[in-house]
Amino acid sequence: MDVTLPEETLLEMYWIMLLSRRLDERAWALHRQGKIAFHISAIGHEAAQVGAAYAIRRGYDWIAPYYRDLTLMLALGYTPREFMLSLMGKKGDPSSGGRQMPSHWSLKRANVISHSAPVATQTSHAAGIGLAIKLRGEDKVVITTVGEGSTSQGEWYEGVNWAAVHQLPVVFIIVNNLYAISVRQEQQMAVRNAADKALGLGLPGVSADGMDFLAMYQVMKEAVERARSGGGPTIVEAKVYRITPHSSDDDDRSYRPREEVEQFKQRDPLSLARQRLEKEGLLSAQKVAELEQRAKEVVEDAVRFGESAPYPDPEEAAYPVYAEEVRHA
Repeated sequence: MDVTLPEETLLEMYWIMLLSRRLDERAWALHRQGKIAFHISAIGHEAAQVGAAYAIRRGYDWIAPYYRDLTLMLALGYTPREFMLSLMGKKGDPSSGGRQMPSHWSLKRANVISHSAPVATQTSHAAGIGLAIKLRGEDKVVITTVGEGSTSQGEWYEGVNWAAVHQLPVVFIIVNNLYAISVRQEQQMAVRNAADKALGLGLPGVSADGMDFLAMYQVMKEAVERARSGGGPTIVEAKVYRITPHSSDDDDRSYRPREEVEQFKQRDPLSLARQRLEKEGLLSAQKVAELEQRAKEVVEDAVRFGESAPYPDPEEAAYPVYAEEVRHA
């Protein structure tokens, strides 16, 4: 392999990708059964996310995610049970206590900040955290993710420009799955690669094969090391493909041909990771079967846990949205 990582780390990365896929698939089934109201999928994005997660110091660095970051969140310690609480709007959901849409993440113990539904707003938050890190003289790094459609938003340009001007320790990840909901890349940007936008903002831009977890890890590792050492921000474009519709409310048959979807399924990141590890002698058919059984059990446990959990009490509607007590110095 081109990347030197311990065997146990490579297997752990594969496990997280597999678990994310099986949770994601179950979420689609729960939606079709009428048990949840909404789901937005990470299928096809798993490799890019796990590669990014393992390039940072998890629990030490800061993350400003976007809604398709299930695999990233699992790598940061978000549990399958917590994911089901979020999907079902249950009381123990760590992101919002069951008040926010599913997959609008936050996780205080992992330095994952909450974000809002309007896309690209987390970019400005990441730049602000990066400025605080620099002012404090810390060696932490911030990573933030957006889809390529979000790079057409003003907030994205403002956040990246601020980080570039002040040389802040931020890595801006653009997850390019070719479609901003139903709008293809060439209809909303004139550049060939989303990373090319870095040229006009004064910082490096790098494109990575986001279907290859080790290729993404290598590119991210270099960008993170650059940020941590005081070299400033980087734009990392992860080229992926969204195998599923945009969300459970979307019918992608209206805007993209089935032939294209089937073509990209041939580069399914989970299958590619398994084949690579099998070739290196790290995975066997028996080990794959054991991991599949483990994933099935974990998913079943998470669903049972979520279904049995209570909904928030009506009295909790305003808390913790508003502080119960405000102290003035």
